[in-house]
Amino acid sequence: MLVSEIQGVRIYRAPADSKKTNKDGTPREPKRLGKVHFPVFDPRGRCVVGFMVKLPDVVGMIKQADRFVALDALDVYEGVLVVADGKENYDAAAAKRLGIDLDACIIWTGMDVLTESGKKVGYCSDAAFNGNTGAVRYFVLNGGEASSMLIGNIEMPASYLKGYRAGAMIVADDTLDLQLTGGAAAKAAEASVVIGDKVKKGAAKIDEHGSKALDKGSRALGKQLGKTKGMFKAFASEYRKASKK
Repeated sequence: MLVSEIQGVRIYRAPADSKKTNKDGTPREPKRLGKVHFPVFDPRGRCVVGFMVKLPDVVGMIKQADRFVALDALDVYEGVLVVADGKENYDAAAAKRLGIDLDACIIWTGMDVLTESGKKVGYCSDAAFNGNTGAVRYFVLNGGEASSMLIGNIEMPASYLKGYRAGAMIVADDTLDLQLTGGAAAKAAEASVVIGDKVKKGAAKIDEHGSKALDKGSRALGKQLGKTKGMFKAFASEYRKASKK
């Protein structure tokens, strides 16, 4: 699964086991939580530990801070993406349960990429990961929207990631030797896959507008979570600023 396939998807609160069925025997619709905003990786970049979820505005006007949701709490219910509604699946409680330090976790997607020797590679536009375990298979690197459409991207194995420095993803020098993949010619022959038919059809039933759009400000927000003031509180304003660029 690619991060871009889940980013922007509506996410709901799963009803408790005792309340999954209405009095007439029909499945109870889950309550909306928000929309998947950004993927959150462990500091080493080997695993997606969860997602920042953009909550709906209060009364359509007051912005709410993004909320961290643990990956292992996500499931599919009645064709839509849901999270088991317990405090252990959100924010600090989820981090404690997972044994991670959210201040040290990183949003790698959107971050500029440099080799260990200081050569510019481009930026990280996506990542492929195991939807069950969160294990990252590879990161997608490109030099810009136009170049990726014409000549393709670099699929860099997660093992090539060496660390984070001064706002940049630091990768092995051998990354520059990797072959490009994708591009206009190859993509014309590939099917576009988004989450899965079951999730797409179910989401359409509950929200006719769907949620396939990707965040316009995602590139500008590649960063270490601990660098944001108040960790989660600054995400809403950061996103709005980035989206206007």
